Amino acid sequence: MSATPARALAFELLRATFEREAHTELAFREAADERGLAGRERAQAQRLAYGAVQRRGTTDAATERLAERSTRLLDPPVLAGLRLGLYELLFADATPDHAAVDQAVELVKAAGAAHAAGLVNAVLRRAARERSTLLAGLTGDDSTPELAAVAHSAPLWLARMWWEQLGAADARALLAACNEPAELGFRVNTLRAGVDATVARLREAGVEAAPAVPFPHMGGERNSGTGGRLAVAEAVTVSGRTGGVVPQLVAEGILTPQSRGSAAVVEVLDPRPGEHVLDLCAGPGIKTGQIATRMGDRGEAISVELDPARAAEVAAQAERLGLRGVSVIEADATNPGMTGFDRVLVDAPCSDLGALASRPDARWRKSPRAIERLAELQGRILARAAEALRPGGTLVYSTCTISRCENEDRVAALLESGEGTGLRVDFQTQLRPDRDRTTGFFVCRMRKDGDL
Repeated sequence: MSATPARALAFELLRATFEREAHTELAFREAADERGLAGRERAQAQRLAYGAVQRRGTTDAATERLAERSTRLLDPPVLAGLRLGLYELLFADATPDHAAVDQAVELVKAAGAAHAAGLVNAVLRRAARERSTLLAGLTGDDSTPELAAVAHSAPLWLARMWWEQLGAADARALLAACNEPAELGFRVNTLRAGVDATVARLREAGVEAAPAVPFPHMGGERNSGTGGRLAVAEAVTVSGRTGGVVPQLVAEGILTPQSRGSAAVVEVLDPRPGEHVLDLCAGPGIKTGQIATRMGDRGEAISVELDPARAAEVAAQAERLGLRGVSVIEADATNPGMTGFDRVLVDAPCSDLGALASRPDARWRKSPRAIERLAELQGRILARAAEALRPGGTLVYSTCTISRCENEDRVAALLESGEGTGLRVDFQTQLRPDRDRTTGFFVCRMRKDGDL
């Protein structure tokens, strides 16, 4: 018996992710296209690959419990087969037990590890027999960072950091949310279509769509001078299948994939028609396009991106949206050499800890050391952003992470430095996937003393 194409691809993706450090999403698209997977087969392969990568922490703990040995002692194809098989048995309800076991064994054999087929078979059959007890032991108790890391499949350092910074209850809720389906959000290009009309068009095509609701915990906080709850008027959310109409609307420049958390950053920036706005670290241009659209394409949005490929993406986004007021400059955000802007956005490179639900392998790529390096870079970019701002201007600093070192500490360091002279915070929030059901963005707005 040979493995199904969907399982074979998922097995290959597991090996590519953890043995060759491939990025799961990119590797999946390339491999699925190369193999011609489409429809249900492609969807199943993605579900299995993403789920098995995401749940590696829990399935590895299950392997060590059932096989009574460290996963470090297992050959790579054996470990990949166990990760896939255990994910199917423990977390994929639609998979019959015999299929999950037999297919994993066949994949291990085909990968040249037939000598371990008996071990894989025994471990998976035991997991199927003891599923309820095993799951309860692995996921039933998340009362400490160590237990929570296993229960929610997260690196131990991350569980400990959130425990310390957020408290036990919020840390547990946030870790659990990282394994829930990510929000499917879009932004309407209001220069080409209205939000209500776009939602109606989606619904007519059978897509469950709705205008985005305000973030519930933001009541009473200042929102771009409105005094109301933080909301993004041009954002819509989609549930279930998108069909062919969503790609069509994206191609027409009416929709742009963007979570509500991401769109809230420009809502807080609040660019106005005729202004001179700088977007540092701009690639791939999602927020640059939103800035120019918010200005009615009247004014100038300068988009700075160091990487040529990402700079080209910014230009392509502007062209797709039909924007003329966007200028793309290939430059280093730590030394842009520009001043006099009404508003400056720093959507900084970060650890992406607020987007773990949508990036299956991201949690396994991060580390405290990487966060320290990013914080140093963020600080340098913020200093230059402050220099680029006019007196009376607005600076917004944002990240898609939940990390005090990269967020609150960076703002505090700027305000305490010479570069932060004259700046004051008038809005700050941390969006979270567990509480706000969107990407975990930190957003801070600062005003510079003086008159425009």
